Amino acid sequence: MVIAFHKLTTKNLAALAQRVIYASKNGAYQAPAGNELLQKLEKESGEYDKVYVKQTYSGKGHEVKKADTERTDLYCALRSYLRSYSLLTMLPDAAEAGALHQLMQRFDLRQLTYAAKTAQIEKLLKELQQPAQAERLSKLHLTPAYDELRARHLTFETLFAEQAEANAALRAMPSATAQRRQLEGALRDYLRFLTAMRSVAAWAPLYAEINELVKAAAIAYKNDRKAADKAPHSDS
Repeated sequence: MVIAFHKLTTKNLAALAQRVIYASKNGAYQAPAGNELLQKLEKESGEYDKVYVKQTYSGKGHEVKKADTERTDLYCALRSYLRSYSLLTMLPDAAEAGALHQLMQRFDLRQLTYAAKTAQIEKLLKELQQPAQAERLSKLHLTPAYDELRARHLTFETLFAEQAEANAALRAMPSATAQRRQLEGALRDYLRFLTAMRSVAAWAPLYAEINELVKAAAIAYKNDRKAADKAPHSDS
């Protein structure tokens, strides 16, 4: 059984390993039972599957961005409302609205990074918790708006933390290149063992079947190369 494993695509290498394992364990052959090389191949194949299909990022970016937009939009709406209310000087609480608007102007959230915006919002929420500001919010019936801003901020923080944790977990996984070498080695060792045992009656049928699987993988590689060579290439 001769094949250059490094020439196989990621997908084809994984498929070959899985087919070899299945053929060895499908019950038609008794010889491989408890074989340590087969067990090692199973282990490396499982680890490789985890790595080669892994995402390079957590996929939570959209959720985080949406949560950030929602907290920012509410901040802007509240700030705009207070500005408009403060201009209606004939209203009894216009001065209270003006004081709150001045406070919110100190915490401009435009064009900030997530971290900088979080710091600003947390300072703003802390200020709004002060008795004088809380009383102003109550007079203007804006306490629910404050509660909603706080809730949206906490939602963002939760999602952002989950994203950071997921990304860290992905970075901690072994690289696909390193894991591929492990799988290639385990597959090569097992196939060499089968080749050495092919003259033994109990192993001959399994060797013959797996030899066909290896030939099929080699043919698939050649066909992929032919297709790649025939594909039009754009000048760069």
